[in-house]
Amino acid sequence: MDKMQTATGSFPGGDDAPIGVFDSGFGGLTVAREIAKALPEESIVYVGDSARCPYGPRPLEEVDGFVQQIGGWLVKRGVKLVVIACNTATAAGLAHARRVFPVPVVGVVEPGARAAARATKNNRVGVIATKATVESGAYTNAIRAIDPGITVFSTATPRFVEIAEQGVRMAEGPVEDFTSLASKVYIRPEFEEIAREYLEPLRRCGIDALVLGCTHFPLLKALIGGVVGREVTLISSGKETARDVAAILRERGACARVGHVPRYEFYTTGDDVEEFGRFGGRVFNAPIDSVARVDFEA
Repeated sequence: MDKMQTATGSFPGGDDAPIGVFDSGFGGLTVAREIAKALPEESIVYVGDSARCPYGPRPLEEVDGFVQQIGGWLVKRGVKLVVIACNTATAAGLAHARRVFPVPVVGVVEPGARAAARATKNNRVGVIATKATVESGAYTNAIRAIDPGITVFSTATPRFVEIAEQGVRMAEGPVEDFTSLASKVYIRPEFEEIAREYLEPLRRCGIDALVLGCTHFPLLKALIGGVVGREVTLISSGKETARDVAAILRERGACARVGHVPRYEFYTTGDDVEEFGRFGGRVFNAPIDSVARVDFEA
């Protein structure tokens, strides 16, 4: 990750074309980070729709429209694969995107569900996510499609998004130290109280695996793990999603050339591009030197 480069401009076609990744903000950079780790020669174009964040309280039909806008824009930029690095957007628009986009589209729900089904020993899985993701039943359906014997307990945890973003802003220090800084920032009495209110009912259900069903939530692993206990495996879809991306590229013979130097582009729909770069770099775990603004509402 220390050799990451940021740039703007077009990419050459063919196997060296970039992977497109988008989310409602900078939370999806947790997924982009795992893709960069797993596929260090692949270029990435990332879009954070900060102007319309959060997606969680919005109707799924509206979010599906956002998926079509942003995914279509990425396709026009020549990406060879699109990753919907947002659980709400995956629930709302993955099926539609797969029908209309001319490139493979990967969401984060199916990989997360697969990891949860593999991790549980007692067939009792918890899911925490935004209101829209929980109400869609996306995780329940995906997990039970893998194993109908698994009981899924889901709860909406909307304030976790707020806590995750607040923690990123509160942490001070270089990007490289953010992981340790985040652990200290998030273990605060006021945050723990909110976490216990959300998570105690799930813990009492006897779950042994918990899906972090929002891309912001991996930032809160220390906080969440401290409440549910070590016996509960925390499932983040980022690593599993990166494995899916790698498998698809290999199957299609679309991997970047050996020795290809990756390039990373970052875009936000928000007005403060400097803030996006500063806080996004902490999530991506590498400095983001250049961020451009894009407007999908115009």
